[in-house]
Amino acid sequence: LDNQLNTRNPQKTKSGYVALFGRPNVGKSTLLNYLLRQKISITSRKPQTTRVNLLGIDTQDTHQAIYVDTPGIIKKTRNTLNRFMVDNAKSLLGDVDLAVLLIEAGKFTEADEHVVSLLKDRPGKTICALTKIDLMKKKTELLPEIEKLGSLDLFEEIVPISALKKDGINEFRNVVFKLLPEGNHLFEENQITDKSEQFIAGELIREKVMRQLGDELPHSAAVSIESFAELDRLTEIRACIHVERESQKKIVIGAKGLRLKRIGSDARRDIEILLDRKVMLRLWVKVDKGWTNQTVGLHRLGYR
Repeated sequence: LDNQLNTRNPQKTKSGYVALFGRPNVGKSTLLNYLLRQKISITSRKPQTTRVNLLGIDTQDTHQAIYVDTPGIIKKTRNTLNRFMVDNAKSLLGDVDLAVLLIEAGKFTEADEHVVSLLKDRPGKTICALTKIDLMKKKTELLPEIEKLGSLDLFEEIVPISALKKDGINEFRNVVFKLLPEGNHLFEENQITDKSEQFIAGELIREKVMRQLGDELPHSAAVSIESFAELDRLTEIRACIHVERESQKKIVIGAKGLRLKRIGSDARRDIEILLDRKVMLRLWVKVDKGWTNQTVGLHRLGYR
């Protein structure tokens, strides 16, 4: 009889798109990586490290949350690349089942207010994740902030988290799963992203460039994968780092090529973890004048 009842009333599946919104550097990519238990979204101290909307798929039993890591939203854009990134994020406002606003705990700014104003006009449910709570001296300081955010009458739930300390991550995941709409899963159970290994490898290289040279060329570098060959014992990758000026090329290469060698060495280690095999990585640097302010240049480097 129990088996018959279970057949008649199978547990319903839930699936939906969940967009991570927020100003730059609030921890969207870090949160996504911890939710997936694998690094697919690059991080750095520099704002707007994420340039394109990136899917991360978290499937557990009957629930599938399809996260979208978006570029940081800013009010004023400086160039074509900035406008591309912000438009990319805004395009999702009305197209996802659940919106998540990430706000750094204790640091609600005018930039956060701008993102809140955008979310107020969207249909559907919204929750708030208060990030980096490990940086607060006293957790009791969270209470007035939670009360203030609650008064906006915008959020279904407000969840304090620290991705680095793994604090509140399970609570956050459970809130998301609870609010997902019923529906069939859209991706295979073991799939964690819609992006190719080539794309993520290129992003991992760009991350090392930004981490080592963020102060000298924070947004002037892009990476293109020229070849990606899976050989018998290793994967051979040839990649080009694009910069805007000859002076930037010299900075990336460094004295006697040492900086480029270090970028390649650091990136190779992460790519080997991603692919779970040995990698031979060959890098070179090319000047692509003014690419960040040209639509044609953006398209040529894969930003569409």
